[in-house]
Amino acid sequence: MDETLEDFLRSQNNLMPIKYTYFEVKKMTNNFKDKLGEGGYGTVFKGKLRSGPFVAIKIMANSVANDREFISEVVTIGRINHVNVVQLVGFCIEGSKRALIYEYMPNGSLDKYVFPQDRAICLSYKQMFEISLQVARGIDYLHWGCQVKILHFDIKPHNILLDENFNPRISDFGLAKLYSTDDSAVTLTAARGTMGYMAPELFYQNIGRVSHKADIYSFGMLLMEMAGRRKALNPFADSLSQINFPSWIYDQFNEGKDLEIRDATQEEKNMTKKMIVAALWCIQMKPGNRPSMNKVLEMLEGNVELLSMPPKPFLAPPETNKEDEINTAPTQPLILSGDTIELCV
Repeated sequence: MDETLEDFLRSQNNLMPIKYTYFEVKKMTNNFKDKLGEGGYGTVFKGKLRSGPFVAIKIMANSVANDREFISEVVTIGRINHVNVVQLVGFCIEGSKRALIYEYMPNGSLDKYVFPQDRAICLSYKQMFEISLQVARGIDYLHWGCQVKILHFDIKPHNILLDENFNPRISDFGLAKLYSTDDSAVTLTAARGTMGYMAPELFYQNIGRVSHKADIYSFGMLLMEMAGRRKALNPFADSLSQINFPSWIYDQFNEGKDLEIRDATQEEKNMTKKMIVAALWCIQMKPGNRPSMNKVLEMLEGNVELLSMPPKPFLAPPETNKEDEINTAPTQPLILSGDTIELCV
């Protein structure tokens, strides 16, 4: 299996990352001294290249699923170089050892700024807006700027990393799928992503086929959370505005109410409104009603007065009869893995 994996990676053209030995990985991390994080995939350590720059090194847990994620990361990120996509510096495959070596992002992931536990850590409305623009550019590049279309399938705050200047990088391509730019839809054997950010067509087959619009939906949920500084969906919250923030904010706008943001300038209110309206377009139930990322960028970069409100988004099909439930219900149970899921169908 290990030899087959290595032969496969060697056969891939245009791979930019460097292959390192496990001994070199241990040396980079000073024998795994500085742990940055841990999850179902494995553990991430801070390291330093011999040439000087710091790196983040993901040591993969030993499993078939993680082997699939390992291949997906190397083959996907290893082919591309974009300012808003995290750079894969190198990888290690040696016996049962798997490691991925990325550029180091000193400000960590976006989730701790969107949902700050420490109120001292706070980004301005303008910073959040700039981050949303750059993430949108990164996704647009993945969909249309490469020789093949890359669907990420796990856009969420945790997978947006921030450099020393709070410029974002899209990371974690373990669930990504590559397909021809000529294809409008993609075939999946299982739904993939994180609950709360997954597009409805991954669950309800009668809504539409799975395509790059699944990433648009995830970005819309991310955008809504960045604008509101709260979870878009929180079933354990006390008030309606917290349980379903997209539905609540839609009703506010539809009734002609303006945003009430404490200590915000008019420019900042306009930026936030553009983020919310763009998000409401992105999370439309049917994939065909969602804009392309290029159109989303036009909304974010354009005049707020020219934005039109979309239809009210639903988070599940509003009318489902018993026959539809039989035809669209998953035939197998959910398989839980950390905060991501794979749904066998």
